[in-house]
Amino acid sequence: MKFTKMEAAGNDFVLFDGFVYDIDDYSNLAKKACDRHFSVGADGIMICKDSSVADIKMIYYNSDGSLGEMCGNGIRCFSKYVYEKGLVETKNFAVETLAGIKNIVLDTDENNKVLSVKVNMGYPIFESKKIPVDINREKAILETINIEGRDLIFSSVLVGVPHVVIFVDSIDNIDVNGLGRKIEVHPMFPKKTNVNFVEVKDRRNINIYTWERGAGRTLGCGTGSCASVVIGYMIEKLDSAVNVVTEGGSIQVEIKNGFEIYMRGGANIICTGEFFNI
Repeated sequence: MKFTKMEAAGNDFVLFDGFVYDIDDYSNLAKKACDRHFSVGADGIMICKDSSVADIKMIYYNSDGSLGEMCGNGIRCFSKYVYEKGLVETKNFAVETLAGIKNIVLDTDENNKVLSVKVNMGYPIFESKKIPVDINREKAILETINIEGRDLIFSSVLVGVPHVVIFVDSIDNIDVNGLGRKIEVHPMFPKKTNVNFVEVKDRRNINIYTWERGAGRTLGCGTGSCASVVIGYMIEKLDSAVNVVTEGGSIQVEIKNGFEIYMRGGANIICTGEFFNI
């Protein structure tokens, strides 16, 4: 089974052509392909399929085998992959995901290679019940959560997948893995949650470290970057256009038309290969 490994802002994925391969168990495939010791290793896998409502369909599974609704960095890799393989023929196309249809605009070079991908991520959802967050509030904005005796101020938003955003003075003083692991599975979040620790450099620049639901610590998170900018904009910490620096790279996030989110960034092919025992 042939594969392509890609990365966007340090978030890495293994992609399969679902038009060529009929895969029975995506969950098991994700766990095997994403193992960093006995396989290629990645944060998740993506498979392209035909869509009845868009130009193409993206199926995404986390490295632990759980199904993901969407992946921000992943959809940029996916878009480059399907365009350069000729599975879509235009630079503007729509991708079906479990979080809805996402509209894509590609920027290419003179050789028709994708330089950057702009994604209309749609509108965030703030209603606690829809995220979901088990809290007696219509919205979970600047609320308090206690983790092992420590009070943390957090906000929650659904950007395809649920996210917690925590603004910190210095990321260097935060136990991202320890806190992220505990917040992800906290009873307050019935479907678990992604966790983003955000350090504001100025109103147009932030640093972000992310613990991802189903994948653990990752070098980047596209939906997490969008969630962080949305919350920062809502509470007036950030402007509407922000450069987001993750551990693995940077992307640009812009808020328009109220809270409509646009994300732009690159994606790169790491390698291609073939599995013989998967």
